[in-house]
Amino acid sequence: MTPLALAAVGECVNEKAGVVNIGLEGIFMITSVTGVWTAEVFGNGAMGLLGGALAGAVLGFALGVISVYGRADQIIAGMGLNIFALGFVPFLLISLWAFPGIHIFPNELMVPRWITPFGQVSPVTVFAVLVAFLAHLLLHRTVLGFRIRAVGERPEAVDVAGLRVDHLRLLTSTLGGALAGIGGAFLPLGWFGAVVKEISAGRGFIALACVVFAGLEPLLALGAAMLFGFADGFASAVAVTPGVKERIPFYFVSMIPYVTTLVVVALVIGQRRFPRTIGRPYARE
Repeated sequence: MTPLALAAVGECVNEKAGVVNIGLEGIFMITSVTGVWTAEVFGNGAMGLLGGALAGAVLGFALGVISVYGRADQIIAGMGLNIFALGFVPFLLISLWAFPGIHIFPNELMVPRWITPFGQVSPVTVFAVLVAFLAHLLLHRTVLGFRIRAVGERPEAVDVAGLRVDHLRLLTSTLGGALAGIGGAFLPLGWFGAVVKEISAGRGFIALACVVFAGLEPLLALGAAMLFGFADGFASAVAVTPGVKERIPFYFVSMIPYVTTLVVVALVIGQRRFPRTIGRPYARE
């Protein structure tokens, strides 16, 4: 659930300001590579997470500039990032490690886990939960949060009040990209132990499903990430359970998290309300 929660919470804040970033899948793919490369350069997994956050922030900022100042169609821009990542990630793998398939890094670079009475817990998972609560407080208990929500609903009113609509939207786009970048770096450094070009496996789109399910509320997005994360873990557990794996095809079991995503989104999408100007660039008159 960790990368899903980080990306979904960041996207909730981003869309509250009226900017849509459906390029989370591309950000996951690119930051998984940059995170591992940074970890190897500094010899530390935590620095890899910071490298992922920085790369994600740059990508989020770039999409924000394209959307806010270029007034591009935000859906097309996000899909462009996803398509770009499909070609750019194999190029990075070859350029950095001279191998296009998989890069296995030293185990010492994995982000250490905390040993608790309930099992091993990654500090990044705790951070993801904390971020969801902080984002909720930001949006509903602070002046900045009020301004972010106002930018999504009435950007002209924010403009008349003397605030910069473009700056607020760029801020949220960058923040959302940074959180997604941490999630992308977590995939190899906190979970998989290697980086491959298919490492995201559609999780960026599942994070978008969490956002839709939550109606842009960070705490609900955290709950959705837990639900989809459980479905993913359940599929993995079923696939290796003796007596089950012989009877049920592996690829059928692997469908569980994606089918869960489709069913949940189909049930709630008509009941969610989104900001009035979401996906529409603002032009001063």
